[in-house]
Amino acid sequence: MKTLAITSAIAAAVMLSACASVPSFNQQALPATVQVPAGHKVAMETVGAGDITYECKLKKDSADQFEWTFIGPDAQLTDRGGMSVGKYFGPPATWQSNDGSKVTATQLAVAPAGAGNIPSQLVKANPAMGNGAMMGVTYIQRVATRGGVAPAGMCGAGNAGAKEKVQYQADYIFWKAA
Repeated sequence: MKTLAITSAIAAAVMLSACASVPSFNQQALPATVQVPAGHKVAMETVGAGDITYECKLKKDSADQFEWTFIGPDAQLTDRGGMSVGKYFGPPATWQSNDGSKVTATQLAVAPAGAGNIPSQLVKANPAMGNGAMMGVTYIQRVATRGGVAPAGMCGAGNAGAKEKVQYQADYIFWKAA
């Protein structure tokens, strides 16, 4: 019995020290346009890694100019320890937890994130579908982006309809009302 109590105390101390070493997300370093309004707290921090698909399409309101157009993401979401917690896919942009709950969202703002990186982003979550981790999520931030910009290759009439996948990584921070 004494061994069990000691083992439990050691396990609790290890878990507390592990939690203490995980940095808490600080949005103050972000541009104001992508900061979450006051009255919200971080519910979950994830890292998304995967692909963004682009398609060579005719530019809107143009008869003869083409551009790489965002089609949708396909990424795995992991926690800060590398454990799978869900996925991000679209269209529509959908964040789904491994427990089956999921949210879609509407973009509110973007901010530059450096050359070669998709922008930081703030989205307002729609009501969650299913019970679980996504219940009550109000905002999602995409920050610390790497890669993901449209392909640099030729896009024109000769390859209209062509699709290319571009690798990217980003932190997705999920917020709930405090």
